[in-house]
Amino acid sequence: MATNRIKPLTFKHLKPTDKEQLIPDGGNLYVRVRPVTDGGAVSFRFFYRFEGKQKWLTLKADDLPAARQQRDIITQILKDGIDPNLEAKLKKERVRKQQLDEQEALTKLAARVTVRDLFSRWRDTDLINRKDVKEVVRMFEKDVLPILGHLFVEDVRKGHVTQVTDLLKQRGVNHLARNILKLMRQMFRFAVDRDIIEFDPTASLSVTKTTTKPTERDRILSELEIRALARQLPEANLLKSTECAIWIALSTLCRIGELSKAKFSEIDFNLKTWTIPEANSKNGKAHTIYLSDFALEQFKLLKLIAKSETWVFANRDNSSHVCEKSISIQIRGRQSAIILSNRSKDSEALILTGGKWTPHDLRRTGATLMGNLLIQPDVIEKCLNHTEENKVKRIYQRQELKAEQADAWRILGERLGLLVTMDDSNVVVMHKA
Repeated sequence: MATNRIKPLTFKHLKPTDKEQLIPDGGNLYVRVRPVTDGGAVSFRFFYRFEGKQKWLTLKADDLPAARQQRDIITQILKDGIDPNLEAKLKKERVRKQQLDEQEALTKLAARVTVRDLFSRWRDTDLINRKDVKEVVRMFEKDVLPILGHLFVEDVRKGHVTQVTDLLKQRGVNHLARNILKLMRQMFRFAVDRDIIEFDPTASLSVTKTTTKPTERDRILSELEIRALARQLPEANLLKSTECAIWIALSTLCRIGELSKAKFSEIDFNLKTWTIPEANSKNGKAHTIYLSDFALEQFKLLKLIAKSETWVFANRDNSSHVCEKSISIQIRGRQSAIILSNRSKDSEALILTGGKWTPHDLRRTGATLMGNLLIQPDVIEKCLNHTEENKVKRIYQRQELKAEQADAWRILGERLGLLVTMDDSNVVVMHKA
């Protein structure tokens, strides 16, 4: 190996020979010229001693000035007690790690989903079999997604969630705020389960403190109010079908959502039954109601005025049933002392002495009337189509009590018929049994 010293000016004119040339430039810097057989490539190497060992470091430089600059830097590194070879390896590893970190960051960025994306996935996965999916979608589209929809899920904090609930509380809809918070919690737990996020931003929020305490409605229409309702209904300018719905809900103990979806094919006018299919039932169990003469007359009237051969309560174009909230909205709109624009002028037509009432209160009222008429509680529970909470009873006591249910509905219908047709002097008001 040749080690002839050369002048810097002659560096560009170095020619490869049949042997490798190692030409010193000072300061332990060498120009290396490979032999012709190896292609004659020119490179720069730095020689040094570290911890008693002789070492070489090949420099990444294209020309001599750059090589000299690197030599000076390496010399300073040695003075600091650092091995240049090790530093070069560490630098390479740092660059590699930085590249991997950047790639990981880009991958995470590409995988980030917004709250709107999360809601769509939750809707199509967990909500798909829920009967209230349309209502959940409506609530989110109105009150949640306009505020949170554009945020990345991992960026959502408690403050974002409470922004939604606080706006609802400012509107005076505390129970809606409570329900929406519980739904948001379900959605974010869905995200945690699928590793979309690590922590649920609603986890530490108390539903009661953030929104309102749960309340159970106990509104029951008295018999005097039922008689008053019979007098007020004809003057309330409701749809005739809605009048029928009120009496059916009261006399059958059905849920208003079940009634809204009813089809004429589910009603047997000869056997005097209405079968609610499991798809429409809240507990997912089909339910047969034995219609009293009072309830049957309401269905007969609906049959006469119906514009659809399929739906008992059809929508405007008869393509499906009415919105499940339609009947409730009509009733609520006639219990306000304030006449709202574009709303019925009969806003006080259905106000009763016991305060505001809803279609669901009719179901509770009918069940209470049955109790006052000495119907057994287990029979009333069957009429309500409640699921038995006691597991042992649910498994071993499977009697359907069909005859007892039919008798209960008959007795209730007879009492209601008396209340709505007789004048005050001929009716004795019952008190709770």
